[in-house]
Amino acid sequence: MQALASALARLDRVAYRAQQFSFLLNATFLQETARLLSRTPRPPIPDPVIAELRRRTEALYQRDLENVRTGMYPRQLLFQIPTRDYVRAFPRLLLDTPRVVRRKKRGAYQDIPAVDKTRFPAYYRRTFHWQTDGYFSEHSAEVYDLGVELLFRGTADVMRRQVIPPVTRWLRDTNAVPGRVRLLDIACGTGRTLRQLATTHPELRFHGVDLSPHYVQAARKLLRDVGEVALTVENAEQLPWADATFDVVTSVYLFHELPRNARRNVIAEAWRVLRPGGLLVIEDSAQPAESPGLAVVLGNFSAEFHEPFYQDYLEDDLADLLGERGFAVESVEPHLVAKVVVARKP
Repeated sequence: MQALASALARLDRVAYRAQQFSFLLNATFLQETARLLSRTPRPPIPDPVIAELRRRTEALYQRDLENVRTGMYPRQLLFQIPTRDYVRAFPRLLLDTPRVVRRKKRGAYQDIPAVDKTRFPAYYRRTFHWQTDGYFSEHSAEVYDLGVELLFRGTADVMRRQVIPPVTRWLRDTNAVPGRVRLLDIACGTGRTLRQLATTHPELRFHGVDLSPHYVQAARKLLRDVGEVALTVENAEQLPWADATFDVVTSVYLFHELPRNARRNVIAEAWRVLRPGGLLVIEDSAQPAESPGLAVVLGNFSAEFHEPFYQDYLEDDLADLLGERGFAVESVEPHLVAKVVVARKP
């Protein structure tokens, strides 16, 4: 039996590597073709930085496989790529590329549909990443996940699910009854993080909040077969729940898109709705504090994409920010070009 399990594990590693290599090749080809057609030069990256990115990519793959081996999350997450959805979204993404290029050349960051300015803050009413309609259309929500996965060359979901091991360990350490644990994902977007969490811990009671009605609609579709999930369209600076409602709060790729005061408002709300002893897990872009060797890459990202608050985010270390609010920071883990910060509310 042990020999069989070992053989199956080796097969998984081979299949996983083949999958990731295929995504890497296709994403690289599409990126370089888009640059060629749009006449956009690739920013120079020094050889030591390229070597560091390759090392971090390999470390991320190894961590992903190790997390399955140690029971942090199930094997199926390694192969849970929504191929059918990506195939359907790809023509729309491809046809939209010229509009994105033209928007970037014009600097048209306010090229979004008419929206209620009293409902959506000014910092949110823009075309982050130069994407069509910003976060304000069904089209944007339908092509977002594929666009992000291509941007990160098949590692977006791998990085995203690194928020799961801290949750798994917390459940084990606290002997929590899963059916009583309430988890809130702040800025849940299209529901990718909640989907992976629900696959790992289906007994939890899931909640998600996002400011985009269209992205929440997409999340409801993605999570339609999850046992218990409630999604809400609200601003994370003013969450609609009572104090100490949740046992676990997660957030993925939100804080780099917030101005400094909004970051602190969201952290204050996370503190308020999390019960004492509860867990907070944040994943976002790497920062110089733990990834000084990526300074060139991080600077290029800020310059190439419309990320108006990114430079300030790089100087506003997440661990320090949580400590200022009173959280007890337990760990800061780098994962390729991302980081995961784990903290508890005393």
